[in-house]
Amino acid sequence: MSKMILVNLPVRDLAAATAFYVALGGTVNPQFSGENSTSLMFADAIGVMLLTHDYYREFTKRPIGDARADSQALYALTVDDRDVVDATVARAVAAGGRADPNPAQDLGFMYNRHIEDLDGYVWEIVWMNTANA
Repeated sequence: MSKMILVNLPVRDLAAATAFYVALGGTVNPQFSGENSTSLMFADAIGVMLLTHDYYREFTKRPIGDARADSQALYALTVDDRDVVDATVARAVAAGGRADPNPAQDLGFMYNRHIEDLDGYVWEIVWMNTANA
Protein backbone atom coordinates (compact mmCIF):
# COMPACT_ATOMS: atom_id res chain seq x y z
CA MET A 1 0.00 0.00 0.00
CA SER A 2 1.30 3.44 -0.86
CA LYS A 3 1.60 6.04 1.89
CA MET A 4 -1.25 8.47 2.41
CA ILE A 5 -1.88 11.62 4.39
CA LEU A 6 -5.20 11.59 6.22
CA VAL A 7 -6.18 14.65 8.24
CA ASN A 8 -8.85 13.95 10.88
CA LEU A 9 -10.91 16.95 11.97
CA PRO A 10 -13.65 17.19 14.60
CA VAL A 11 -16.60 19.21 13.25
CA ARG A 12 -19.72 20.68 14.83
CA ASP A 13 -22.06 20.22 11.83
CA LEU A 14 -21.12 17.23 9.66
CA ALA A 15 -23.43 18.08 6.73
CA ALA A 16 -22.29 21.72 6.52
CA ALA A 17 -18.63 20.75 6.89
CA THR A 18 -19.02 18.12 4.16
CA ALA A 19 -20.52 20.70 1.79
CA PHE A 20 -17.63 23.06 2.54
CA TYR A 21 -14.96 20.44 1.80
CA VAL A 22 -16.70 19.35 -1.39
CA ALA A 23 -16.64 23.02 -2.47
CA LEU A 24 -12.94 23.09 -1.56
CA GLY A 25 -12.38 20.28 -4.07
CA GLY A 26 -12.80 17.08 -2.10
CA THR A 27 -14.68 14.04 -3.35
CA VAL A 28 -16.74 12.07 -0.84
CA ASN A 29 -15.57 8.50 -0.39
CA PRO A 30 -18.77 6.68 0.65
CA GLN A 31 -16.81 3.55 1.66
CA PHE A 32 -15.51 5.38 4.75
CA SER A 33 -18.41 7.77 5.36
CA GLY A 34 -21.45 7.40 7.56
CA GLU A 35 -23.71 9.20 9.99
CA ASN A 36 -20.75 10.19 12.22
CA SER A 37 -18.05 10.86 9.64
CA THR A 38 -17.33 11.86 6.07
CA SER A 39 -14.22 10.81 4.18
CA LEU A 40 -13.13 13.20 1.43
CA MET A 41 -10.29 12.63 -1.01
CA PHE A 42 -8.32 15.51 -2.55
CA ALA A 43 -5.88 13.24 -4.40
CA ASP A 44 -5.15 9.51 -4.45
CA ALA A 45 -3.04 9.82 -1.32
CA ILE A 46 -4.50 12.89 0.44
CA GLY A 47 -7.71 12.69 2.42
CA VAL A 48 -9.64 14.59 5.06
CA MET A 49 -11.81 12.74 7.53
CA LEU A 50 -14.54 14.84 9.16
CA LEU A 51 -15.81 13.42 12.45
CA THR A 52 -18.63 14.55 14.71
CA HIS A 53 -17.36 15.66 18.10
CA ASP A 54 -18.86 12.59 19.81
CA TYR A 55 -17.21 10.24 17.33
CA TYR A 56 -13.88 12.10 17.46
CA ARG A 57 -13.86 11.67 21.27
CA GLU A 58 -13.75 7.89 20.76
CA PHE A 59 -10.19 8.28 19.41
CA THR A 60 -8.66 10.60 22.02
CA LYS A 61 -8.96 11.47 25.68
CA ARG A 62 -7.74 15.01 25.07
CA PRO A 63 -10.27 17.84 24.92
CA ILE A 64 -11.27 19.10 21.50
CA GLY A 65 -9.70 22.52 20.94
CA ASP A 66 -11.43 25.48 19.36
CA ALA A 67 -9.69 26.28 16.08
CA ARG A 68 -11.67 29.54 15.94
CA ALA A 69 -9.83 30.79 19.03
CA ASP A 70 -6.38 29.22 18.73
CA SER A 71 -4.18 28.40 15.77
CA GLN A 72 -3.43 24.69 15.92
CA ALA A 73 -2.07 24.04 12.43
CA LEU A 74 -2.08 25.42 8.90
CA TYR A 75 -3.07 23.05 6.13
CA ALA A 76 -2.16 23.68 2.50
CA LEU A 77 -3.64 22.39 -0.76
CA THR A 78 -1.92 23.00 -4.08
CA VAL A 79 -3.83 23.80 -7.26
CA ASP A 80 -2.84 23.85 -10.94
CA ASP A 81 -2.79 27.60 -11.62
CA ARG A 82 -3.22 30.92 -9.88
CA ASP A 83 -6.78 31.48 -11.18
CA VAL A 84 -7.81 28.23 -9.49
CA VAL A 85 -6.66 29.70 -6.16
CA ASP A 86 -9.27 32.46 -6.42
CA ALA A 87 -11.96 30.12 -7.81
CA THR A 88 -11.41 27.63 -4.98
CA VAL A 89 -11.67 30.34 -2.34
CA ALA A 90 -14.87 31.65 -3.99
CA ARG A 91 -16.47 28.17 -3.95
CA ALA A 92 -15.48 27.66 -0.32
CA VAL A 93 -16.96 31.05 0.65
CA ALA A 94 -20.22 30.10 -1.06
CA ALA A 95 -20.23 26.95 1.10
CA GLY A 96 -19.92 28.98 4.33
CA GLY A 97 -16.18 29.58 4.63
CA ARG A 98 -14.47 32.88 5.45
CA ALA A 99 -11.97 34.17 2.91
CA ASP A 100 -8.54 35.51 3.73
CA PRO A 101 -8.23 35.19 7.52
CA ASN A 102 -4.50 35.53 6.77
CA PRO A 103 -3.01 37.86 4.15
CA ALA A 104 -2.64 36.59 0.60
CA GLN A 105 0.88 36.22 -0.78
CA ASP A 106 1.92 36.90 -4.35
CA LEU A 107 5.60 36.19 -4.87
CA GLY A 108 5.35 35.84 -8.64
CA PHE A 109 6.33 32.17 -8.72
CA MET A 110 3.88 31.43 -5.89
CA TYR A 111 0.40 32.74 -5.10
CA ASN A 112 -1.72 31.77 -2.14
CA ARG A 113 -4.84 32.71 -0.27
CA HIS A 114 -6.47 31.28 2.85
CA ILE A 115 -9.94 30.00 3.63
CA GLU A 116 -11.34 29.32 7.09
CA ASP A 117 -13.85 26.50 7.37
CA LEU A 118 -16.96 26.50 9.54
CA ASP A 119 -15.05 25.15 12.56
CA GLY A 120 -12.14 27.60 12.26
CA TYR A 121 -9.59 25.40 10.50
CA VAL A 122 -7.54 27.48 8.07
CA TRP A 123 -6.54 26.08 4.68
CA GLU A 124 -3.99 27.70 2.42
CA ILE A 125 -4.75 27.32 -1.30
CA VAL A 126 -1.43 27.49 -3.14
CA TRP A 127 -0.24 27.70 -6.74
CA MET A 128 3.50 27.33 -7.30
CA ASN A 129 5.55 27.58 -10.47
CA THR A 130 8.54 25.65 -9.18
CA ALA A 131 10.40 26.07 -12.49
CA ASN A 132 10.71 29.80 -11.74
CA ALA A 133 11.36 29.53 -8.00
